[in-house]
Amino acid sequence: MLKVLVLTDFSSNYSRLMLEGMIRYSREVGPWAFLRMPLYYLMIKGESGVIDFAKKWHADAIIAQLRDVKVDILEKLNIPIIVQNYRERSGIITNLTGDYYGTGLMAAEFFLERGYRNFAFYGYRNVIWSRERGLGYKERIEKQGYVCHFLENNNHDTTEWLYNTEIIAKWLQSLPKPIALFACDDYYAQQITETCNVFGIEVPDEIAILGVDNDTLLCNLSTPTLSSISLDIENGGYRVAKLLNQYLKKEINEIPDIVIKPLYIENRASTNKYAVSDLHIKKIMNYINDNFSNKITVPDLVALVPLSRRVLEKRFKMLTGTSIYQYILNVRISHFTKLLLTTDLYLPDAAIKSGFDDYKNISRIFRKYKSMSPVEYRKLYKKN
Repeated sequence: MLKVLVLTDFSSNYSRLMLEGMIRYSREVGPWAFLRMPLYYLMIKGESGVIDFAKKWHADAIIAQLRDVKVDILEKLNIPIIVQNYRERSGIITNLTGDYYGTGLMAAEFFLERGYRNFAFYGYRNVIWSRERGLGYKERIEKQGYVCHFLENNNHDTTEWLYNTEIIAKWLQSLPKPIALFACDDYYAQQITETCNVFGIEVPDEIAILGVDNDTLLCNLSTPTLSSISLDIENGGYRVAKLLNQYLKKEINEIPDIVIKPLYIENRASTNKYAVSDLHIKKIMNYINDNFSNKITVPDLVALVPLSRRVLEKRFKMLTGTSIYQYILNVRISHFTKLLLTTDLYLPDAAIKSGFDDYKNISRIFRKYKSMSPVEYRKLYKKN
């Protein structure tokens, strides 16, 4: 029986989904035995204590969230160790990491298309997943010619981040409005919604808030409900276990880094606004988002507002950064992607529900967005 020591924060949605993916694979090839070790054991005993325990338990592998990777200690075990990134990526042992930068890009694109011109990021400087998400967000915003305001916890790892609503509120109140705020994860995003509620800052009218992880408990506990980027976490856990099994069976010579990808944005009340002052353009955007599954033409949209086609198209692009046609396409692709991952719909049916009447056409378009076909994308990222 394969024995795997798992050291992580089991209170977090991310870690629970990761473990679910590992368990799903182990049931296919098992039996495996998992020993769950909470992070407080690491805090009490240190990493050397974890290593000693692994020896006593005769662990075949370790999957762990470690702040400091002491390679000289780990090498003595002579077993595979996969490290969930905390401060930095390891250049020596296998990383359980993520496309953090790409997650920041996704957040920036989401807000830019909603017409925002003011942007902020709230995160934790000393962890790689927050730092790179903030960097991706910031660089995409700056590429568009805008400024991104930052508030980050810079405490050392030994010092807990004190959630001070007055400090956060002072920063939020100083920001230009309306503003699009991207938080490093749902926990930090919920701190923002709670602070806004205490100090009377309107969400999403003054501040639109987007988190990461799509932790449904935190997102629905938030007032208003919190929008969040959904990640390919459970499938990531499945891949971790599969690669580990292949390595132990000597089917592969080393375990490559496992990268968790962002999938889609679960849009809830905290981002349910457009930062567009032009009422005509806002009407067009609302109409597209309410009717994307139906046939929409530019003449149809022109009929909704007292603007010529030329003026409408020019104003729309100026305020959203994209053409009307591209905006419709983006909305439809976003919905189609979510259907691929969250339903078992026959692909042509999913295409129709997303506003496409030609599956061959959407397959071509989808490949431009995702660099793979819808079939390949569903096979790679959908939970089994």
